[in-house]
Amino acid sequence: MRNQRFVVLLAALAALTLCPAGAALADDLQTAGDPDSLGFSARRLARMTSWFEAQTKKGDPSGFVVGIARGGKLAYLEPTGFQDGDKKIRMRPDSIFRIGSMSKQITSVATMMLVDEGKLELDAPVAQYLPELRDMQVVKKDPATGDPILLDLAQKVFEPARRAMTIRDLLRNTSGLVYALPDYADPGFGNAAVHLLYGARAPFRRDKPIASFVASVGTLPLLHQPGEVWEYSIGYDVLGRVIEVVSGQPFDQFLQSRLFGPLRMVDSGFSVPEDKLARLVAVPTSPSDGDVTHPQTFFSGGGGIVSTAPDFLRFCQMLLNGGELDGVRILKPETVRLMTTNSLQPEMHIAGHEVGPAYGTGWGLGFAVRTSPDFSLIPGAVGSFNWQGSWGTFFSIDPAQKLILIMMMQRRQYSENGFYFNAIRRLPYAALKVPEASAPVAVGQRNEGALTEYVGRYVFGGSASSLDRQISVTDGNGWTGLESVIAGTDGLRVIKLADTGPAAKVGIMAGDLITAVDDKSIKGLTLEAAFRRISGPVNAAIKFKIIRATQSAPLVVAFAREAVPAQSVALQVSVVDGKLVVEATGQWSILDFDKGRPTPVAVRSQDEFQVEGGDHTRLAFTRDAAGKINGAVLDPGPWEQRSALIQQGTLTAEEEPAQPKH
Repeated sequence: MRNQRFVVLLAALAALTLCPAGAALADDLQTAGDPDSLGFSARRLARMTSWFEAQTKKGDPSGFVVGIARGGKLAYLEPTGFQDGDKKIRMRPDSIFRIGSMSKQITSVATMMLVDEGKLELDAPVAQYLPELRDMQVVKKDPATGDPILLDLAQKVFEPARRAMTIRDLLRNTSGLVYALPDYADPGFGNAAVHLLYGARAPFRRDKPIASFVASVGTLPLLHQPGEVWEYSIGYDVLGRVIEVVSGQPFDQFLQSRLFGPLRMVDSGFSVPEDKLARLVAVPTSPSDGDVTHPQTFFSGGGGIVSTAPDFLRFCQMLLNGGELDGVRILKPETVRLMTTNSLQPEMHIAGHEVGPAYGTGWGLGFAVRTSPDFSLIPGAVGSFNWQGSWGTFFSIDPAQKLILIMMMQRRQYSENGFYFNAIRRLPYAALKVPEASAPVAVGQRNEGALTEYVGRYVFGGSASSLDRQISVTDGNGWTGLESVIAGTDGLRVIKLADTGPAAKVGIMAGDLITAVDDKSIKGLTLEAAFRRISGPVNAAIKFKIIRATQSAPLVVAFAREAVPAQSVALQVSVVDGKLVVEATGQWSILDFDKGRPTPVAVRSQDEFQVEGGDHTRLAFTRDAAGKINGAVLDPGPWEQRSALIQQGTLTAEEEPAQPKH
């Protein structure tokens, strides 16, 4: 029998008096409370259950556990689908998952515990603790292209590091180390020759200790000068060995005695004991590197930990509380603030991943951090922080809303995880209540002819949240389809494109160098400055000048920016039986408006309408200088969301946005 979804939480006053002001009680994270009392619309929160259940009904082999906490209280904890699809074992709230790169946040906290204690210096050279990493060399770059020069190690095409990599560099992925190119990675993940070299010379061996792995790393060159380029890397695995050396304990024992035990994370570790194997989630493809059924020797701080949604909620709540939970102090408050504040300078290059100005994110000391109020892959307010794991796990913490989101699933197709991450990024925020507005001003009923001027499709950008300050479509939310680029002295190097994006449609290719945008050079610009040149309204034209290695002369391509596909939130406004009706289109429902359910709205005031039931969502239309409708605003005021009128009239079936594949 499935757990009851929403149970009223009765907190004992005596227990509250034992908890420091503002801190959360662990017991508050055990049982789901009434969503309305925690600021959610129960009806809209239930959409999340329906969405994940729909994936299971479609035959998705992954089961799910989704957890949400707000203000230190559990608002939602729901298992969906199967823990083992072949054996038809249902998912449960405490099912155990491989959390992949969400191990990095645990490793970063363990590292900073030692910094807090004065046993580890944040800006000390890594070689101070690991002599085998002393005097590492850096791969030279081709001065013409900026590409690494590396044919084989025997050539020794290296240069000395301008400074030693530090503990801080390991935490913020600026050490110059990289990852081995995994078999599931896109070739655009990084320079194949260097990454393949890492895989050959320093492979992850589960039968070897971390010390052996680090010794192998010491024989390799760095791809970047320390401190100059952000690139996702094996740095957190190296930190695991630093922690062993400094603490005098094996990494797994340090985590158990200093972090998991005190936080009562009872199901977290590097392997699953025999008496808990019945709760271990199966992986559909069962790769060898996912075997956690036996004790490990190599304790991967970058991706080797298993945990549960309830355990990770406790970890996140500790961070949200400023480093403390249930009277147990793990980190100093100022340390948590440092870790969750962007540490990347605007001029720093970002190599091959979803951080950087293009995505409105930076990186702290172990966490991706939201830096832009206009657009970000991180939901919530500026300062929110998150990360994800390649097995399909995701978490996000929004200090402004005191909100924690966790989703866990188990799949090996990393490239498809974004489909599910989009749901957990959007659905919980779309369920938050908006404060009631003042009473409407009576203006009388409109006739059908007058209502037709409002008919059309209105696009709100990429967010379904009234708290997520998305930039207006008319101000610069156009999409070019450049998913990953690197800023260099000669322009923007294209790493990865969306297959069906506007840039790919006109023939732009990975490896191309963009040197000018709209006839203006972007050479020497930072990534952030270059993207300000690239951003612009939907349907606005843009022109690139491109240098391609196989072409003797520069290429010039022009195309129109498009609305972000699938991720865009849109409403179709129509007139039915003399009434204005509104329906969500695309992938996501929003506020009172659902997909497949046209909702009537009544006149509230001039150009403003309101849903009479539900959560009384208001929809106000905007006009241009000539008095023509050009957009719409949901819930005008401090919580508003603005849109642009993209297409007048009613969409035909052929014009409906295509649904994403997954």
